[in-house]
Amino acid sequence: MAAVFYTMKPAAASSDHQIGTIMVDDLKYFISLRVAYDGVEHVGRLRFTDTSSEISYQDHGGIPGITVPDAVRKAREFSEAELKQRCYRALSEKRRFGKLRNATDKMIEKIKHLNRIAIGLEKGLIDPDGGKLELDKTESDLLEIVKTLKLHAGVEDEPE
Repeated sequence: MAAVFYTMKPAAASSDHQIGTIMVDDLKYFISLRVAYDGVEHVGRLRFTDTSSEISYQDHGGIPGITVPDAVRKAREFSEAELKQRCYRALSEKRRFGKLRNATDKMIEKIKHLNRIAIGLEKGLIDPDGGKLELDKTESDLLEIVKTLKLHAGVEDEPE
């Protein structure tokens, strides 16, 4: 019996999708959805960006989808009242160190990707040569992210 090898499609780290705008307490916010694959499903998180300061606040609630378009569709179906609730929740958990948070989010996504590749190699689902190249590239990407951490540590978000 011959062995069959499947190749896993590398998952994109994340993608951003414009949802709309909303007024909350006389401030206008752009709304976007950042969607990432967690190994089981696509999960989106709403980001509210103050149009005057360009500072973003992320809602911790996830919006799951079978596909990226499914998660985006669900986010676009929220009523204005639901979006305001999520905006208030994001604002109540303000993160003052957004650039550091973004860098650590990217790092976590790369670590998850690294783990999926390693498991795929171990189970024989990924071509060994291509898998090794992908592991090396992901490791290099991780090291580049780590090099940026000291630039962002302790630096609070400010309007540009």
